[in-house]
Amino acid sequence: MIDHAHDLASVQQATERLLTALGALDNAAVTQSSRLPGWTRGHVLAHLARNADALVNVLEGRPMYVSAEARDADIERDAPRPLDVQLADLRESAARFRDAGAAPADWSRTVELRNGVTDRAARVPFRRWVEVELHHVDLGVGYELEDLPAEFVEREIAFLAERFDGHADVPATELTTGDGRTWKTGGGAAGGPVAVRGTPADLLGWLAGRRDGSDLAVEGGSLPALPPL
Repeated sequence: MIDHAHDLASVQQATERLLTALGALDNAAVTQSSRLPGWTRGHVLAHLARNADALVNVLEGRPMYVSAEARDADIERDAPRPLDVQLADLRESAARFRDAGAAPADWSRTVELRNGVTDRAARVPFRRWVEVELHHVDLGVGYELEDLPAEFVEREIAFLAERFDGHADVPATELTTGDGRTWKTGGGAAGGPVAVRGTPADLLGWLAGRRDGSDLAVEGGSLPALPPL
C-alpha cells in the first residue's frame, strides 16, 4: 500500500541531501556538464525546480505543463542562473510541493501527468522522490546509485519493472539480486525468459537508463534493450 505521507517526508529528506551537496559547489560547477547528454548541471537543477511546480499543478488539478515546448523553454531559461538563485528556487519550489502535499485531498483519485499518463494521486510523492534521487545522481557530485536509500531502490526497481511489464519490445525477463529478491517484467516480445542478476544499484541503473548493464549477469538470451523512459 502506498503511504503518501511517508513519501512526502522522504522527498523532503532527499531534497535536504541534495541542497547540502549543492552547497559545496560554485557558479562554475553549475555550468559544467551533468551526466545527462546535452544538459549542464544548471539544466538538471532548473528541471528539478520546475518539476516540483509541475507536480503541484497535478495535485491541484491543472495540466502538468502548459506544453512540452513551454517545459523545455523554462529549463533553457533557468539553466544559466548562478548557484544561489538555483538553490533558492529549489528550496521555494520544494516548499510549494510540500504545502500542496499537506493540503486535505482525496489521495485515491486519479490524476493526469504528461503525455496522457495517469496515476493515483497517492503515487505523486513517490514520483517526485524519484526525480530528486535520480537527478541528484545525474549531477555527478559524488552521490551514486549505491548511495540511494535501500527502500527507494527496491521500490523504484519494482516501479520500473511494472512499467515495462508486457511491453511489446521487451521479452519476458526476471530480475534477481544476490540476496534473492526478484521482479518480473517484459513479456510482450518474442524470446526469453531472460534471467538478469546483479546488485540492486546495477539493476536500477540499467532499468532507469543510468547504466548500460555491462555489470549484470544474463542467462537465456542477451540483455534486453529497454525503451526510453
